[in-house]
Amino acid sequence: MAKVGLEAIYWHEGEEKMQSLLHVPPIDNPTKPGLSAHAQRLLHSSSLLALGALDEQGRPWTTLFGGEPGFARSLGQSVVGVKALGAPRYDPVLNTLLRPGRKSDEIAKEWPPKDFSALGIHLATRDRVKLFGKILVGGIVGGELEDKNPQNAAAEVQMVLAVQGSLGPGNCPKYLNKKEILAATPKPIILSETLPLTEPALNLLAKADVFFITSHHPSHMSTNYRGGPPGFIRIEKNDASGVLLVYPEYSGNRFYQTLGNLYLDPRAGLVVPDFDTGNVLYMTGATEILCGRDAAATLPRSSLAVQIRIDAVRFLQNTLPFRGKIGERSPYNPPMRYLATEHTASTRQHSHPSPTSATLLKRDILTPTVARFRFNISPFPTTLWEPGQHVALSFASELSGGYAHMADSDPQSLNDDYIRTFTVSSPPLPHDSFEITIRNVGTVTKFLFRYNIRAGLEIPLLGFGGSFAVEQPMKTGIVPFVAGGVGITPLLAQLHVLDLARLRLFWTINIRDINFVVRTLEDHTALAPSTAVFVSGITESTDDNDLARVIYIENLGAKVTRRRILEEDIKAAQEGLGDAWYICTGTALRTKLVEWLEGKEVIYEDFNY
Repeated sequence: MAKVGLEAIYWHEGEEKMQSLLHVPPIDNPTKPGLSAHAQRLLHSSSLLALGALDEQGRPWTTLFGGEPGFARSLGQSVVGVKALGAPRYDPVLNTLLRPGRKSDEIAKEWPPKDFSALGIHLATRDRVKLFGKILVGGIVGGELEDKNPQNAAAEVQMVLAVQGSLGPGNCPKYLNKKEILAATPKPIILSETLPLTEPALNLLAKADVFFITSHHPSHMSTNYRGGPPGFIRIEKNDASGVLLVYPEYSGNRFYQTLGNLYLDPRAGLVVPDFDTGNVLYMTGATEILCGRDAAATLPRSSLAVQIRIDAVRFLQNTLPFRGKIGERSPYNPPMRYLATEHTASTRQHSHPSPTSATLLKRDILTPTVARFRFNISPFPTTLWEPGQHVALSFASELSGGYAHMADSDPQSLNDDYIRTFTVSSPPLPHDSFEITIRNVGTVTKFLFRYNIRAGLEIPLLGFGGSFAVEQPMKTGIVPFVAGGVGITPLLAQLHVLDLARLRLFWTINIRDINFVVRTLEDHTALAPSTAVFVSGITESTDDNDLARVIYIENLGAKVTRRRILEEDIKAAQEGLGDAWYICTGTALRTKLVEWLEGKEVIYEDFNY
């Protein structure tokens, strides 16, 4: 049996380069030689083991084993034994490691050791351990690699691993959603091994909240996980010209072991498990690390991301010998980040070629939770934004507290880049200033509501983007617009170019924000006759001043209904209105409106940008 080297482990040049690029202070490599005592304990408690290896073409692949904790155990002297169910005929890693033609119940004799890396993980507790080293021996029990009988596609696999390095403490668990791993009987069937990805494979990516990735460096390989909200792996392209995937690199321990490997050797192998069905997607390809503006241009609101061009794929059905029952979702998972290409070309954010700043000039409190803010742009912009667009502003210099690995009191803050997009609520003239009208609902808006304007606030303006333009193509047609609360803002920027007599506004709002309606109709008196206001939240304890404002709105010429908007209101209003309905509301109301407007063209603002 080959000896296990126990030399000290240092950062290699790729890891050092990534740490330097991302301004990481000097730190020691916490990876321990061999299998440390703590790593051994973590391995014994692992119910999953992701294993990576190189195929004959030098391409990394990753596979995933699962079972009762203990299926991977220490045999002493930094040697680990693995005994688990697998699909040797179809699994690209097992194809590589196990030579064909093994007889039933025969364990392979030694062959030249092969590089491996692994991640042991127990999703019920988020405990995990990284390993790398050499595979000394392996084989199949109860089957043959070239057995064509589909009943024998699943077989017990046994391997002996010599661990040269392990990392337990310090391996980041932040983006793991807890799962209880339950045993299942696999019946592997190959569904696809050609590109582009099939619809079932795309569906798996759309719901996946974790995948495992293997990368390679001559000193050692690395297998790790990437987790996030379901669907955080985005599909940039999937056609005959190629397959491109992109995922965000969230804030972690800043070791950058995977990215350090990819910096020097861009090849990577991924495995994406379906914990519901046992299906599994294996992929290998070439990566590109996207930093700063490159990351934000591809995956807005990201400062670091990885793009993967898929070269080969295998999609298998009912192959995993386990299922996963979802438990607690990680509080550290940030909101979904969508590709710029997932929006139309006109919705992409266009950055100014030179640094541009926005200076806060005025704050106008409209209601206790809604306010209007005016900003000046410097230097003087060379192009105008369009009505219905949003502005992207960075508040990082004001709100970022610097790097922190964990922050249990406010976990979302670790992945908050403090970049916000707000719909511009003013017309583009004069074009050296703009207004946003926003609700106080989060960290950035709270900051703006409380900021002392006299102190001066100047923040980076990243650009204008989006497109939510109301069109009135016919001279006689009436265009309906449904707004929920501050959803009126994209319309406000367009009132100066619209024929308000041919606009029908349905505005649903809570009584606490009724002064927002008052101020809007006072500023745009011609809008009142075209407006139907639905006021919710009125009770016996409602303030008399707010009730008086409701009457005042009626006197301005608007129709007021003292309840929330209902399906009957939309159905009754459809006669005489155009077939295209514009909607800017919260998701719940929008879903109802789409149902109520069946057969109509529904155009709505996309808040996912």
